[in-house]
Amino acid sequence: MDRLKDKVAIVTGSTSGIGLGIARAYAAEGAKVVVSGYQVNKRRRGLVVSEVSKKGGEAFFCPIDLDDPSSIENLIGDTVEKYGKIDILVNNAANVLLADGRVDELTLEMWDAIFQSDLRGTFYVIKCALPHMLKNADGGSIINIGSMATGGGDLGSTAYACAKAGVDMLTQSVALQYGKQNIRCNCVRPGMIITRQNERYIEQESKNIFLDNIMVNRLGRPGDIANACVYLGSDESAYVTGQIISVDGGLNAHIPTVAQFRARESRTW
Repeated sequence: MDRLKDKVAIVTGSTSGIGLGIARAYAAEGAKVVVSGYQVNKRRRGLVVSEVSKKGGEAFFCPIDLDDPSSIENLIGDTVEKYGKIDILVNNAANVLLADGRVDELTLEMWDAIFQSDLRGTFYVIKCALPHMLKNADGGSIINIGSMATGGGDLGSTAYACAKAGVDMLTQSVALQYGKQNIRCNCVRPGMIITRQNERYIEQESKNIFLDNIMVNRLGRPGDIANACVYLGSDESAYVTGQIISVDGGLNAHIPTVAQFRARESRTW
C-alpha cells in the first residue's frame, strides 16, 4: 500500500467526515498527511492525528480558518517547514453552518460569507501552495472537493451552489494555467455521502429520495470519495487534469423523471 509513498499531502477540513476519510486513505498509502481544520480541542485533535497515523503514514495537525488569510499562509508555511514540500493539496474545507436559501431570502452578507469561505478560501489556499508545488520536479496534484449542488438548479442553497460552481471553473483554470509545469488540478463532486457526523440528522425519507434517484443500491460513504482522491493524488492519474469527476452513484447521469417512472414500473417513453 504505497501509492502515495513519500508524498506530502495537505487535506483541509479533515478532522471529520469526508476529509477524515481522505486523510486516512492517504496515510494508508504511505503519505505524510497534514490534518487541517478549524480549531478543535487538543483531545479531539490528538485523536484524529492518532487515528490517521495508525493507517500507516505520518500525520500532524495544523489549524485553518478559510476566512483568515494569515491562517491559510501559516498552514502552507508550517507544512513546508516540517516536510520541505507539498505534493498534494485537497481542498475539502467549507463552512457548512452558514445560512443559505432562495434568492429572495439571501442578504448580501449571507451571500458574501459563503463565497468568502467556499470560493475565496479555496482560491487562496491554492495560490499559497502553488509556488511550492512549482519547485517540485514532479509538480503536484490539487484536488478540489466540489458538490452535486452544481449539477442543476435547486430549491435552496443558492449561494453554496454558486460558490461551488466557481470552484469547478477555478479547477479548470488552474489545470490550464499550470499544466505545463506538471501541476494537475481536478475536482471531485460528491453525491449524498453518509458520515458518522451527519447520519443521525438525515431523515430516512431524504435517504429514500436519493436511493430512488441513484443508479446503485446504497448511499455513498467517505471511502468512496477517498478512493477517488487517492487515484487523483497518485502518479496513476498523471494524464488526468481539468476534470470535474462526479462520485454520486450516477445521480446526475440520467434524466430527472427516472425515479417516478421506475415507481410505476414503466419506461420513460
